[in-house]
Amino acid sequence: MKKRGAFPWGEFFKSVMVIAVPVALQNLLTTTGSMVDTMMIAPLGETSVGAIGLCAQFTSLMFACYWGFVGGGMLFFSQYWGAKDDDGINRAYGVTLCCMMTVGLIFCGLATLAPQLVMRVYTDKTAIQEIGVRYLRIVGFAYPLQIYSMAMCALLRSTERVKIPMYGALFSVATNIVFNWLLIYGKFGLPALGIQGAAVATVMAGLVNVLVIWALSRRQKHAYLFSVRKHFRWTREFLREYFRKCFFILCNELMIGVGNMVINIVLGRQSEQAIAATAVFRTLEGFIIGFFAGFSNASSVLVGKEIGAGNLDEAYERAKRLILMCASAILLACLFLIAVHEPLLHVMSLQGESYRIGVGMLLIYCVAAVIRMSNWTHNDTFRASGDATYGTVLEICFMYAMVLPAVCLTGLKLHAPFLVIFACCYIDEPVRLVLMLRHLFSGRWVRPVTPQGQAALAEFREKRGLR
Repeated sequence: MKKRGAFPWGEFFKSVMVIAVPVALQNLLTTTGSMVDTMMIAPLGETSVGAIGLCAQFTSLMFACYWGFVGGGMLFFSQYWGAKDDDGINRAYGVTLCCMMTVGLIFCGLATLAPQLVMRVYTDKTAIQEIGVRYLRIVGFAYPLQIYSMAMCALLRSTERVKIPMYGALFSVATNIVFNWLLIYGKFGLPALGIQGAAVATVMAGLVNVLVIWALSRRQKHAYLFSVRKHFRWTREFLREYFRKCFFILCNELMIGVGNMVINIVLGRQSEQAIAATAVFRTLEGFIIGFFAGFSNASSVLVGKEIGAGNLDEAYERAKRLILMCASAILLACLFLIAVHEPLLHVMSLQGESYRIGVGMLLIYCVAAVIRMSNWTHNDTFRASGDATYGTVLEICFMYAMVLPAVCLTGLKLHAPFLVIFACCYIDEPVRLVLMLRHLFSGRWVRPVTPQGQAALAEFREKRGLR
């Protein structure tokens, strides 16, 4: 048993920051790009802002569909990285990339070939549908690029090459801003394309992101991304283990993605002012998630690495402290967002009723975000440790038994005020946090996939009285 104060906090904090800060900066850069997008589209009117916001919800559904493979991939990447198993990393990346790109191509086809169908699902407002269709037909081509870059970023982060994705995001955001300015308003003799110009800018940004990540990885001789032949050396046993571990993560992301789509459909059938406020809120929400993603990624990598190397007690201690640090960081981010919300909402064209709704949404979210992000960090930590079941079952059960019925009842039957409907999206979080903490302290989530980790598992379980 470790003595009080024996845990090397200074070294631990440094190792967290090395991963968390670049990841957080990358996500904040992306969020900044989204904020700039909204600000530059704002002069086109609240209807345009709302349409882009609903298109973003379709993109979020795509993220949910492929995020299960990201989570599953990072489980294997981080543990194989800890075990120094290069072959395992290469094979896991090959499977992950193939699965993710399949999702990207499906959503690309839906956006470019059936945009009317997509928009009719998300809203019944004809004016918003028409704008969204024009945007989706072009932005759909960005989806495969975004997914390819995400796959590369997941591998780079898991192998502690976190600066490369940050540089990719920096150049991507710069490209997006420049092309937005040129094509939305028609500068330097170029046509003023409006919404379609913003879509073209997103495609160009996605292409630049891929090229920068690829070039920097090649320059730093990051062999995993370019060992193409090794990516497809799959065995039946490996594929069985990969999909067995990923199955519950995939189920989680797909079921939650569908649940969130239903929520967005309900929200998309409220007033146009509420739809515009929601679009702006989603952009600002990315600011909080940017902070969260840094610490969550650090948790996945640092805990998964130690488990893969067989240092299970170290992984257990790291997990507890990482979750505490994440909650503290999110609290600070929320306080900052509350402090600066007024100018942010005004600069993104919210006025009158839409501004009032936007303020209410931010206040509700900032109260809920600390709990929600703590739950997410718990889940990401469990996944990286090999336990993809517990958090998945909890999230799906509470989403379909509590959140969806409450949102649908208040939004479609009772026609409650919009903020009441919105608040129902978070009613499950406190209960899940209690259950997550209980599971964390039990240690049952430590489930290695490497020989080193499995060899140390019996002793770890015996210490905690686990069977």
